[in-house]
Amino acid sequence: MSYVIIGNSVAAVGAIEAIRKVDKEINITVISDEPYAVYSRPLISEYLAGQVKEDMMGYRAPDFYERNGVTTMLGRKITEIERARKSVKLDNGEEVAYSKLLIATGGSPFIPPMKGLGLGGVMTFIKMDDAKKLDAMVPELKHVIVIGAGLIGLKAAESLHHRGVKVTVVELANRVMATVLDVEAGNIVQKALEQAGITIITEDTVAEIIGDSAGMANGVKLKSGKALDCDAVVVAIGVIPNAGFAKESGVEANRGIIVDDHMRTNLTDIYAAGDVAEGPDYLNGGVRVMPIWPNAYIQGKIAGFNMAGVDREFGGGLAMNSIELFGVPVITVGLSNVESDDLEVLTKVEENSYRKIVLRGSTVVGAVFAGKVERAGMVTGLIRDQIDVSDMRDRLLADDFGYIDFPIELRKERLGVS
Repeated sequence: MSYVIIGNSVAAVGAIEAIRKVDKEINITVISDEPYAVYSRPLISEYLAGQVKEDMMGYRAPDFYERNGVTTMLGRKITEIERARKSVKLDNGEEVAYSKLLIATGGSPFIPPMKGLGLGGVMTFIKMDDAKKLDAMVPELKHVIVIGAGLIGLKAAESLHHRGVKVTVVELANRVMATVLDVEAGNIVQKALEQAGITIITEDTVAEIIGDSAGMANGVKLKSGKALDCDAVVVAIGVIPNAGFAKESGVEANRGIIVDDHMRTNLTDIYAAGDVAEGPDYLNGGVRVMPIWPNAYIQGKIAGFNMAGVDREFGGGLAMNSIELFGVPVITVGLSNVESDDLEVLTKVEENSYRKIVLRGSTVVGAVFAGKVERAGMVTGLIRDQIDVSDMRDRLLADDFGYIDFPIELRKERLGVS
């Protein structure tokens, strides 16, 4: 028996820790195209900003693999799954046999066709090597264009700003973070960015990246016809599941690898977890890709238990985002930016803060907190547990909303009072 895990981020850690709770002896091999021990990927923006060092970014202790009896094959890429022989083939031709296989390869940057993508100074920002590449260039950078105003693009912009680099963000939508924030919340975040000195251009996009005679990016042309000079371009339009090799090997995939509530794929003894997986959706049913750090760990853990023979079910992912930009915290949960006839929206707007509660009938199914996030955890609990809020509906947006507003039995349960 031997377990092979492709990928070396949070889902892999969840799987390793689950397997070792069941079996201390079985061989586990982790194969990853990154050369690093598992690190906290959300910290790459802090690394670029100069706020953390590389040795502070470990997601587990340095002896994690040794302590768990894990063989690592880092800096190696999988090219094919040999289903008949139950093995995976590496880019150097080597094969590694498995009895159970977990695909936890995460996501890859979405890069649409665009003239100039091959120029020097054009990069993405989702991995450690991306941050190191940008970090090395910072002393020479005066102006960087960031394409995309989602979470990744805005954190890259903030980090570069902290390093003294002028940044312009170009976003096709009419506001920043448009996939999770409505206009009110988006405006609060955009105001904070602009007050800090970042230029935001919305409802436009980069049509072409211009290069100099040395093959380095030195400008962009926007779809509107406007031209901007720059020293580098960060493409941060989005992330897609890294499932290409798995699809070619017969693993069923839609946007991501389709898994059931045990994280099983359509192929025997092959599982998938994390950002590459299209798993059960807690609120809407069905399956969807949910690229969220805590969700990836839980999915990896569920996969690990089932690979080791312990029956565990994944209850479904809940979409959540938490980010702070220039001192403005933002948290979104569930159906934060969905319009539907069966949804009711409650909002509270104050200077530099915004709160939004989305109801379906008598339960909360979504929320946005921008500026003030103190009650976000409590509301998330209401969503996760599908609590009937009929009796506290009018208090949900109150500044002092708290357990005192809960029905007495629920309050006792939450506070652990008998």
